[in-house]
Amino acid sequence: MIYINTFKLCDKVLSNPNIYPHNVFSGKNEKCLVFDKITIFYGNNACGKSSLLNIIANKLKLTGKEQVQENSYFKEFVDDCRYGFGENEIGQMWYGIPRNSRYIKSEDIMYEIKKVQQESILRKGYIYERAEKGYSKEQLEILEHSYKMKEQIERIKYGQEKYSNGETSQQIFDEWLQADALYLLDEPEVSLSPQNQVLLAEKINYGARFLNNQYIIATHSPFMLGTLDAKIYNLNSKDLDVCGWSELDNVKYFYEFFKKHQVEFEK
Repeated sequence: MIYINTFKLCDKVLSNPNIYPHNVFSGKNEKCLVFDKITIFYGNNACGKSSLLNIIANKLKLTGKEQVQENSYFKEFVDDCRYGFGENEIGQMWYGIPRNSRYIKSEDIMYEIKKVQQESILRKGYIYERAEKGYSKEQLEILEHSYKMKEQIERIKYGQEKYSNGETSQQIFDEWLQADALYLLDEPEVSLSPQNQVLLAEKINYGARFLNNQYIIATHSPFMLGTLDAKIYNLNSKDLDVCGWSELDNVKYFYEFFKKHQVEFEK
């Protein structure tokens, strides 16, 4: 499913070329992105992968978006961006984003993992989740001092402590990645072993094919790049070139490295 078909970045030229986020994309000749069921933003650090995802998340008002405080230029940049909806399977255009869509950052995953070690954060998270579900202030105050909450917190801690960071990450993705939604994922490979990166990529492929999901992902993991059935934008290029995964510098570096040590693997 393709909920968002196109996204056009703000092309306004400022007199000061160093203002964020204009400075990130001012050197790009191409400003328009066309999305597939799975689209990848690839590039080196500071190429703008995370900034681009956050700009899209803000424009679409997705859960998880990060607003840049005290930066009116960021808001103006987002306001000047434009996007176009995709079509459903029978050719009808969408006129909105599914409500359960969200932007998931690597920090979000690490924060969830840290909850295991920080009960105060776990308690605050538990209360916050109930507030999001519509609990009143009075209900939250009663819940905060209840045996029920203490019991639930202990169950969560016990359940999470049984798993490694990678396994906990997998559990979080299993919980958060539901059907019929648009997901923006920023470096989802963090905390995952190569094997689990491949498993996550296969889960994403399945979601795009069978669960009516669309994904826009920032990654430079060769394991995810090689497994995902995706359109890949190379943000290192001025023209935002669409590339095959084996054409990317990071992947080719891995290839050359292991090729150099090939004899050691064949002993």
